[in-house]
Amino acid sequence: MNAASVYASQQKLQQNEKIAEHLPLVKRIALHLLARLPSTVELDDLQQSGLLGLLSAVRSYSPDQGASFETYAGIRIKGAMLDELRKLSWAPRSINEKARRLATAVREVEARNAGQASDQEIADELGLSIGDYHSLLSETASCQLVLLEDTSDEELTASDEGPEAMMQDDRFKAALTATIDTLPEKEKLMMALYYQEDLNLKEIGQILEVSESRVSQIHSQALTRIRAKMVDWT
Repeated sequence: MNAASVYASQQKLQQNEKIAEHLPLVKRIALHLLARLPSTVELDDLQQSGLLGLLSAVRSYSPDQGASFETYAGIRIKGAMLDELRKLSWAPRSINEKARRLATAVREVEARNAGQASDQEIADELGLSIGDYHSLLSETASCQLVLLEDTSDEELTASDEGPEAMMQDDRFKAALTATIDTLPEKEKLMMALYYQEDLNLKEIGQILEVSESRVSQIHSQALTRIRAKMVDWT
């Protein structure tokens, strides 16, 4: 066996070892997303698409990119899962339209008030009771996968940059961080616990002393506020 063949075999072995080492990361991200999805979405399907993202990460990662492999792989894994979900059209268009309606109402109320919009103010803007407003938040929660991942098919087709590229864009991350800082304290804490600490909805509910369904509503409302303020990015 010549030197080139030996090197190729060593590279292949190293890649396989890295894939095996990070399979738990694929499952962890899949479970994290699954908690926000309808029961029709299967864990195995998410893990299969996530594995493709991991394979891509292993083949394309370079330390020169300035991030650890796990951070880089996490972005590629989640991106692959979200791409697959969009292909499956898992969220009905009507749900996406309701999510946009929510974001528009938040944007209009906050523009008038030059500040935060309360639950009641948003409900009034939509012509809903507070109970119906909370129900609408619950209904749209499943399509709020991760920040700004509810872009329409037309917008995705027209854009050269997918969510993965946007998340790696320094300007986008700076705008996102600044926007999250403007959230009400409870919503800001919820975002930190869910996206940074990787807690599930039940665990967050215990910390906030609210029900799991209420945590889902708070999450949906936080993402609605962010989406309303970052409309230029979508």
